[in-house]
Amino acid sequence: MNALDSAGLGRRYRARWGLRHVDLTIPEHAVVGLVGPNGAGKSTLLHLATGLISPTEGALRVLGKAPGSREALSDVAFVAQDAPLPRRMRVRDVVTLAQDMNVRWDADAVESRIDSLRLDRGHRIGELSGGQRAQLALALALAKQPRLLLLDEPVASLDPLARRGFLQALMAAVAEGGLTVVFSTHLLDDLERICDHLVVLGQGTLALTGSIDDIVARHAVLVGPAGRPLPRGATVIGGNGHGGHQHLVSITAPILDPGWEQLTPSLEEVVLAHLQIHSGNKPRTPAHRLEVA
Repeated sequence: MNALDSAGLGRRYRARWGLRHVDLTIPEHAVVGLVGPNGAGKSTLLHLATGLISPTEGALRVLGKAPGSREALSDVAFVAQDAPLPRRMRVRDVVTLAQDMNVRWDADAVESRIDSLRLDRGHRIGELSGGQRAQLALALALAKQPRLLLLDEPVASLDPLARRGFLQALMAAVAEGGLTVVFSTHLLDDLERICDHLVVLGQGTLALTGSIDDIVARHAVLVGPAGRPLPRGATVIGGNGHGGHQHLVSITAPILDPGWEQLTPSLEEVVLAHLQIHSGNKPRTPAHRLEVA
């Protein structure tokens, strides 16, 4: 069983499509980075997976179940942007409320996390820092012992120290096993630190998906003399127009042409290349570094 399966998935907001034609499979026990510019459909995909909104077209299954169904809700946890907990409630009351609302609950884990964060249980949520609210929201989400954890840019507004603490807590939960995570982020550095799979959305459509190791292995930076034809199978789809001897290409097999030196691209280069394609930018050649798929 996969954590998430979609076929022809789409969601329309009046005259605008927030997501369309998405065929996606996310395996269980993966840590998935969900990447794309603002308006690409990341939040829409997560809200569809939680059942907060319904698709306009296509089909979606979460852990083999209908999103938002009673069967799915007990296995799915969601931390929205800015951890929107009730600001007037006290920490201890939010914990009690969450416990009462969930079938499974690890009370010891929540209390331990609150102690480690040195949170005053009598403080109101609105008195906590952004990092403290995010950590508390994560602790509450993990306490329901979900099989799938959905995170919508939970660290976007955190300072570096708070972000590191959040990610450390997340990876500690992943290390315990049995958890699938889909982590929406703008910060590409976080991807290589915590994720093993990647989903890239561009303008509401799926631009790239797969394991990070496989995605990087399917691309190469080729260095060779200006004007030399690229090897067969290398398709130029973007570039920055600086000159003509270095190209980022997709490959189906290692390049054996002795006229080209093959280097490994960074994940950031590959992601930005695919986002360039889905932004509507056309390839430009010649180029010093051409981003292709």
